[in-house]
Amino acid sequence: MRTSLTRGSSRKTGVRSGRCRGRRYRGPIEPPPPLPGDPAPAPGDPAAAVAGVVERFYAAFEARDLDTMSDLWVHADDVACTHPGWATLHGWAAVSASWFAIFEQASPMQVFVTDQRVRVEGDAAWVTLDENLLGAAGDEAGTTVSALKVLRHTGSGWQVVAHHGSVVVGRPD
Repeated sequence: MRTSLTRGSSRKTGVRSGRCRGRRYRGPIEPPPPLPGDPAPAPGDPAAAVAGVVERFYAAFEARDLDTMSDLWVHADDVACTHPGWATLHGWAAVSASWFAIFEQASPMQVFVTDQRVRVEGDAAWVTLDENLLGAAGDEAGTTVSALKVLRHTGSGWQVVAHHGSVVVGRPD
């Protein structure tokens, strides 16, 4: 089965309170209205389920909620994560340690996701998007990171197996 979901509009993620420092839970964030010509998501639509995992990923990131971030990932040796400016980390132990370090040391950040595109092929899914970060490394103007997430459908639902983020230094004209 092939499914895709594309959003060109900006979307602000919600946040949950968690173990790590962060803002208080503000309640669920309503998804943006469908764009003209977007098909209505069907109940049980895998692309919508994958998009929901990505939204929870950024809510956990903003709230620095290690428990929720952990729940979103497959806990196995074959997961991989490349944070901007970092070498690729392999295995759940290294990936989870990186999230712990980021949540403990980083300043609180807000994330606005734009240009999100979701593709699903069977039990695999990939999502491309731009993370627009406010509060990153003291940069008041904000930073954009292009990100790729790979998810696998497991017995627990859709879970992240890979994340790659690269800082955008400029856009082509």
